[in-house]
Amino acid sequence: MRINREGIVMEEKKFRSGFIAVIGRPNVGKSTLVNKIIGQKIAIMSDRPQTTRTRIQCILTTENTQYIFLDTPGIHKPKFKLGEFMLKAAEGTLKEVDAIFFVIDATEKFGGGEKYILERLAATTKPVILIVNKIDLLPGRDKILPIIEEYSKRYKFAEIVPLSAADGTNVETLLEEARKFLPAGPKYYPEEMVTDQPERLIIAELIREKILYLTEDEVPHSVAVDLEEMTTRENGTAYIRATIYVERDSQKGILIGKKGTLLKSIGQNSRPEIEMLLGKKVFLDLWVKVKKDWRKSAGALRNLGLGGE
Repeated sequence: MRINREGIVMEEKKFRSGFIAVIGRPNVGKSTLVNKIIGQKIAIMSDRPQTTRTRIQCILTTENTQYIFLDTPGIHKPKFKLGEFMLKAAEGTLKEVDAIFFVIDATEKFGGGEKYILERLAATTKPVILIVNKIDLLPGRDKILPIIEEYSKRYKFAEIVPLSAADGTNVETLLEEARKFLPAGPKYYPEEMVTDQPERLIIAELIREKILYLTEDEVPHSVAVDLEEMTTRENGTAYIRATIYVERDSQKGILIGKKGTLLKSIGQNSRPEIEMLLGKKVFLDLWVKVKKDWRKSAGALRNLGLGGE
């Protein structure tokens, strides 16, 4: 506590810290939101659904709060072992947090995916903040109120915040509202730390993001990236060798491209962000291999660091 000039005892703002799960259907902008909050790119982004595969922990430390966000895979009906793992990662997170962000896409109608998530949320006592994302894409702000009314009938949310993760509208408001639900607590992580993910995993994900951006629909979800070597050479350059795994020979051909042009483009697009992350020049050595039906194999998922039992 502190005493002001009039001699009145004033309570100092207690430091708060806590864990917040970020959940929602695939492609509603969860990773975009987390990156906007953190102020730099940690989670990969793509307009393709199911981009995030593992739970990514990101940290924002302010003067009086430490927010620890758990960006989860989009909740969806699984078709492969990989999908089952992603669903377990997303749903398991709900048991470990102090609050939940349920992100929806303002441009999409309420459907089976949202209903499924609300059913999962019915089992939790954690405060849930509904985030109506992508309001910048609505034809008018008058379209927001009907969305809020629709969801309010279905669940008792602690707060509802319309925002745009893309341009940052109302993101600060979201943080102010979220702070109310975090307990008084310590700094779990150093102030400068923004993620608990190892550099190797972030680099592999950055490479996968460029593959999602550059390839056709038949390839993206069949792709995994494994960083096999990362060393610093005598001249200070980082040497990184990464293997891109696909499920079929035809996919390997697509990824390599005519005379290796697509694989070269993947490397050229990945390198600047990896260099920014590491703070040094990077020599990126990419290889493509076939691991047949790896998404259906628990053993293959384990080897690639994607779970499995």
